[in-house]
Amino acid sequence: MAARLLLLLALIPLGSRAQELLVAAASDLSPLETQLRQSFEARSGVKLRFTFGSSGMLARQVRSGAPFDVYLSANEQFVRDLAKERLLVAGSIRSYATGRVGLWSQTGRIRSVRDLSGAGVRQIAIPNPQHAPYGVAAEQILRQAGVLDQVRGKLVLAENVRQAFEYARTGNADAVLTSWTLLFDKGGILLPDSVHAPIRQAGGVIQGTKNEQAGRAFLEYLAGAEGRKLLARFGLFPPQP
Repeated sequence: MAARLLLLLALIPLGSRAQELLVAAASDLSPLETQLRQSFEARSGVKLRFTFGSSGMLARQVRSGAPFDVYLSANEQFVRDLAKERLLVAGSIRSYATGRVGLWSQTGRIRSVRDLSGAGVRQIAIPNPQHAPYGVAAEQILRQAGVLDQVRGKLVLAENVRQAFEYARTGNADAVLTSWTLLFDKGGILLPDSVHAPIRQAGGVIQGTKNEQAGRAFLEYLAGAEGRKLLARFGLFPPQP
C-alpha cells in the first residue's frame, strides 16, 4: 500500500501540486477536515477542499455534473451505483472505513436507546434515512430495541449527521442518534454494531476530472496505514470485508 501511494504521488503532474483537489465527502468526515488537509498536503503538496453533505445528496450532485474530483460516501452502495453508471474512474474505488452510530443528549441523562421512549423525551434527531446511511442505521437500531413505533412521532429528520447533532446540541432535540465521529469526544455512547447493517464507507475518483492521479493518491492515502490511523483517532473503524 505504501509503495503504491508513493508511485501515485510520483505520477501527479508537477503543475497540479499547487492545485486543490475538490472532495465531496460524507458529513461524518467533517471533524477530520483540518487533519486530513494538513496531513495529505504535507505528504503530496496537493491541497484539499471539502464539500460535506449526506452521501445520497452528494451522489445526486455527482450525477448532475458538479465539479468534484473525489467522492467519499458513508454508503458503499452509492459508490458502486456511480461506478456502474461510469461516473467514477475504473479501478479507483477504495473502501476506507466502517462507521458506527452513537447516542448523545445534552443533559447526559439518556443512557440507552430504550430511554428514548420515555415521556420526558419529546424530540429525537436522526439523519434522514432517505439519503443518509446513518439514518438507515438509526431506524434499524430503534426497531431492534423495540421502540421505533413508540418514538416515530418524535423523530426529527436532519439533512445529514452533522445537522442531526446540531439539533441536539442547540436544544432543538432532546437526543440524537448520529455518527460516532461527532460524539466520541463529547460523552456520547457508542452503540453496538450488531443491531444494524454495517456502514461501509468507500470512495472513488470522479470521471472526467483533470486531477485523476492526485485523486487516486488521496484515496490510497485514506485507505492506507497512515490514513486509517487518522480515521481511527476520530471514531471510524477499519473497513469490513
